[in-house]
Amino acid sequence: MKQIIQCVPNFSEGRDAQRIEMIVAPFRGKTGVQLLDYSADADHNRLVVTVIGEPEPLGQAVIEAIGVAARLIDMTKHHGQHPRMGATDVVPFIPIKNVTMEACIALSRKVAEAVYTRYGVPSFLYEKSASAPHRENLSAIRKGQFEGMAEKVFEPEWHPDYGEVIHPTAGITAIGARMPLVAFNVNLATNDLEIANKIAKSVRHINGGLRYCKALGIALEERGIVQVSMNMTDYTKTPLYRVVELIKIEAKRYGVSVIGSEIVGLVPMDALIQTAGYYLGLENFEDAQVLERRMLEQP
Repeated sequence: MKQIIQCVPNFSEGRDAQRIEMIVAPFRGKTGVQLLDYSADADHNRLVVTVIGEPEPLGQAVIEAIGVAARLIDMTKHHGQHPRMGATDVVPFIPIKNVTMEACIALSRKVAEAVYTRYGVPSFLYEKSASAPHRENLSAIRKGQFEGMAEKVFEPEWHPDYGEVIHPTAGITAIGARMPLVAFNVNLATNDLEIANKIAKSVRHINGGLRYCKALGIALEERGIVQVSMNMTDYTKTPLYRVVELIKIEAKRYGVSVIGSEIVGLVPMDALIQTAGYYLGLENFEDAQVLERRMLEQP
């Protein structure tokens, strides 16, 4: 049976269309690899790619793309709203079909080793691949960002899993294996970043908010608004509608309204079915009633 793994690499380039296409190119036209989606955001200055494939060809395509990013992106000149520490900031491998988490962990280590050997770009292993419990959380690893990482890697607890020092222009990358997450942002009718930060602090788990929610405030300068930018690490246990409603509650404290939301990259159908069921007040609704799902189940 064919093994399918998903990878969602995040690159620190969201403004230069030519560079974006060059970074994405290694995922095109490869046997055993399928590019599903890629989206770039100028405010975040970030590119998110969603690709699936068989372990070996997928790993090789990811390695190639990381090399392109290392060549094109100079982190000493990079500015954006999203936290980052490398030209390729994070590379998660996710089990999808006929493959175990252990296989994804093995692939993450293989890719991390190859990236350092070929390009001199070091990496931390994170999430399920982490070499120590304090390295599981991406936000803890990335604290200090690119500007503080040159010194951070000399701290005993933050020595890279592969490499010794950060790459002078490409920085350092987090590579690992994890379960699917939803990158979900909620926009607010204000340009006050402090309000977005306060709301993010209220909803994220580390500060006593919702379990499986990571959040931070980000300014969308081109639109003149701010957003609560989130990673929902287990939508089955903390659904999207729940975090939207909590953000609405917290926003009222500051006289601010929610004006929209967005999904970054791809989203599991179940996450949207959950939310639609809540807002529509559906009774006795079953997933099998979704037309597309029933069609996919047909031989």
